Amino acid sequence: MIIESTKRPENATSRTTVEAGDHYIGIVQAGQTLRILDLEGNQAADTLFFNAHDTAERYSAMDTLREQGAVYLTAGSRLLSNEGNVLLTLTADTCGRHDTLGGACASESNTVRYDLEKRHMHSCRDNWMQAIANHPEYGLTKRDITHNINFFMNVPVTAEGGLTFADGISAPGKYVEMIAAMDVVVLISNCPQLNNPCNGYNPTPIELLIWD
Repeated sequence: MIIESTKRPENATSRTTVEAGDHYIGIVQAGQTLRILDLEGNQAADTLFFNAHDTAERYSAMDTLREQGAVYLTAGSRLLSNEGNVLLTLTADTCGRHDTLGGACASESNTVRYDLEKRHMHSCRDNWMQAIANHPEYGLTKRDITHNINFFMNVPVTAEGGLTFADGISAPGKYVEMIAAMDVVVLISNCPQLNNPCNGYNPTPIELLIWD
């Protein structure tokens, strides 16, 4: 569902560019609005959310999809935790839909899907691990890396129930916006994948904007 935001970038309290293939970790406070902006188009932003005060409570793809009765995320979707609480609600979306089934690339999946020589290519899981290693103050460990959302990523579900990676449906300037229901840790890998079309084989920057 396409819904545009009324928020103006010049009024944002913070603006952060996440370069192609890089990562981000930070806190969005309850009541704040986060926008993820696809600057150049056809980019995937692999994202994890955690309760900032108890990181054992985290985003759950299963609970979110079950309760909303839809495969994709868009404006109006409530992002539920593994405890059934709302972490954030999507309030605006100019892309139309976002994936939460396809998971994130890792050295293991790069090897299985593509080639043994791809094992050492950078991946979203490596990005997340680097972020939490560099920022121990958030209290996250390897076991906290679970279900994620692939904002802007196009993962069609086949008639047989399988998943495919297809060209992105985003474009330069498309964004998704969400309001936090609690203080949340946001962990993002600006996907570095070069072996499938999720990034158009050319990873590009994204921008994160936060409003009070």
